[in-house]
Amino acid sequence: MRIQAVIFDLDGTITRPYFDFDAIREEIGIDGDNRPVLEAMREMSTSQKRRAEQILHRHEQDAVRQSTLNPGARETIDGLRQRDIGVAVLTRNRKSNAVAVARKHGLHFDFIVGREEGPVKPDAFGVLHICNRLGIEPAETLLVGDFLFDLLCAKTAGAVAVLLKNANLSAAKAKNTAEFAEHADFVIENISRILQIIDNTQDR
Repeated sequence: MRIQAVIFDLDGTITRPYFDFDAIREEIGIDGDNRPVLEAMREMSTSQKRRAEQILHRHEQDAVRQSTLNPGARETIDGLRQRDIGVAVLTRNRKSNAVAVARKHGLHFDFIVGREEGPVKPDAFGVLHICNRLGIEPAETLLVGDFLFDLLCAKTAGAVAVLLKNANLSAAKAKNTAEFAEHADFVIENISRILQIIDNTQDR
């Protein structure tokens, strides 16, 4: 197997985890609904959805301003560039916010795909779209993320699923992350481990 590209999730993967989705759901008024925010918004009226989007947008803007890179993120992206590996971001966030994070931290990605461009993770759309643009197969691609949807997206698309286990998670989130691992091809605790995975799996 030769890996040609790595697709990263944004929050919790490139950047340190920031969003408190329980608080966002409570502010929107869907705290009794355990579905993710975007899925819950699909069934809202036009006025409810407009208000929810405003609240979500404010939290996302805060996340951009407060964003800090996960340990090893910059070095990993630099290492991928040195190996001539494509680098992309696939996020359920807006593309403009991901672009702002990249600009803030001086990062360059070949492609950034946000939620306005097509069906969001766990749908395979984003992976297939990026692979098509890069002219590669999903099987030649790693998808790295910290949430179940990242892994399901990778599996549905036929890509290699990598789970990043962030440090200092609450007990509940750590338990969820442990359960996600069954869907991953690789489980890592630092993003820089991606370089070792690539070096160990490339065709000799």
